[in-house]
Amino acid sequence: MADIQLPDALLVKKYVDGDENALTVLINRHQSKIFGFIYSKISDRDISNDIFQDTFIKVIRTLKSKSYNEEGKFLPWVMRIAHNLIIDHFRRNKKMPMFRETEEFSIFSIMSDNSLTIENKIIQDQVEIDLRKLIEELPADQKEVLIMRMYQDMSFKEISELTGVSINTALGRMRYALMNMRKVIDKHQIILTN
Repeated sequence: MADIQLPDALLVKKYVDGDENALTVLINRHQSKIFGFIYSKISDRDISNDIFQDTFIKVIRTLKSKSYNEEGKFLPWVMRIAHNLIIDHFRRNKKMPMFRETEEFSIFSIMSDNSLTIENKIIQDQVEIDLRKLIEELPADQKEVLIMRMYQDMSFKEISELTGVSINTALGRMRYALMNMRKVIDKHQIILTN
């Protein structure tokens, strides 16, 4: 007999109705994609495993509380949870990358004083304020893609998975967002340099 693959939405419903095996199927189905996403951002297997487990703890709690709103987007929803946990991890740790001294590499070759002068800091802050105002003026779909790409450093593939649109649609939204921002910048003669 052929193995019929049940849709995620049906497995979620079965799990909410008490079928624990349905969650196992969902985890097995999406494990490599979710773990791969986490590992691509963290690059540490143990921490990635912790975040993966925390992701599914949140999934289980949300499903058990019956507060999950099924819109046929289980995987993007789980990826969003994982993404938020990754951000939380970096905020908590604020780690500096580790550098080891070797014959080819000296830590002193990359150390420099990049601190801003007070004037440059004020200019940079104003540029960021102006830029955020421009972004807020964009249509919601364009704003979402631009923020994911520029501020969350996500690939267009990741964006398409999280938003549930094709990669080409995500690329198009980014392109239109940049075009719309350029129009406003030109129209109001805004200077975004420091």
